Amino acid sequence: MTHRPTILITGAAGNLGSLLARHLLSHGHVVRAMYHRKPLPSDIAQAPNASIVQADLGTPAMLPPAVRGADVVVHFAGVLFAPRPSRFLPETNSGWFSNLLTAALDAGVGKVILISFPHVEGPTSSNEPATGRLDRTPNSIHARTRLEEERLLIGRSRGTTTTPVVLRLGMVYGRGILMIEAARWLARRRLLGVWRDPTWIQLIATEDYLRATEAAILSPDVEGIYHLGDEQPVTLQQFMDEACGVWGYKRPVRMPVSLVYAAAGLTEAFALIAGTPSPLTRDFVRIGRVSYWGDTRRAREQLIPALRYPSLQEGLATLR
Repeated sequence: MTHRPTILITGAAGNLGSLLARHLLSHGHVVRAMYHRKPLPSDIAQAPNASIVQADLGTPAMLPPAVRGADVVVHFAGVLFAPRPSRFLPETNSGWFSNLLTAALDAGVGKVILISFPHVEGPTSSNEPATGRLDRTPNSIHARTRLEEERLLIGRSRGTTTTPVVLRLGMVYGRGILMIEAARWLARRRLLGVWRDPTWIQLIATEDYLRATEAAILSPDVEGIYHLGDEQPVTLQQFMDEACGVWGYKRPVRMPVSLVYAAAGLTEAFALIAGTPSPLTRDFVRIGRVSYWGDTRRAREQLIPALRYPSLQEGLATLR
């Protein structure tokens, strides 16, 4: 009988983590779903091939029991929608991942997969794509701390029995993706806006993200950094216009970037005073304005040779 690996997903109650957990569970895989405060969706918690573990990545003593017996760890967990990310991301990204990696290496976990994004190499394009470099200095705290996680994984796994894998995702789109649903909510109320100057982006449809990540989990030959994305460069502005067309709403308002930064600053200030999440921060704007494109050749060769949705035009139906 073929051994089915035990797959630990950190942040299994979050958006991309819960989507991956459901996908793997529906394909019969053994999933250990890890969460901290936010409860797991009931369908994941009650799945017969799922086990549940509650742990705090900021408390190292809680992590050895969580990772013990896991064959693969897929890491999503962190803090995202909060004001002043420069104050917490060095800890909640780099520090928490370092704690998890220590536990995984001590337990002899076979593979650790870090979910990342191509922004860590700074501005890139289809002509000069991100290739897996670790020596860049991106302009946003989100990208800098995620790059530090990549360095930790690659460096500390060297010479161990743990295989390091980094999946740098393009912008995941489709029904059920929180950022897409937030854009739809704003567009319905004619509140959706975007800066005027074009920002080039690389997309990946939800189904292709899930298939590629499953392949990275299962393949014994996968190691190192992979870029996951489609084959059609588009601008953020074009994507939002096309999405609004699918939804039947007017295209987003174009506005000066200074106004976007001002709105982000006000959102952060309100969140600080009210003690609520901040869906928009100035660092989100900073990272959002970086054009990015990753070299997907390794992913095509070793993960999925063909995408179901290789371009936005083919993937628009997934937004309905």
